[in-house]
Amino acid sequence: MKITELRNKSKDELKQTLLEISREQFNLRMQKGTGQLSKPDLVKKARRNVAKIKTVLTEIEMADKKS
Repeated sequence: MKITELRNKSKDELKQTLLEISREQFNLRMQKGTGQLSKPDLVKKARRNVAKIKTVLTEIEMADKKS
């Protein structure tokens, strides 16, 4: 997921995407704990995607406060 794609989404779409990725991240952690995770790099990618979305949401909120 690229940051430019996220900046083109609305605030509601970003919140929905954040919820979906957070659920995915939880499921990946559970799979890792039980030893069923076949691609361990997905945990890192999910964590980074959550951070990207939160960054864009913060940027949007800061822009709203300035205007």
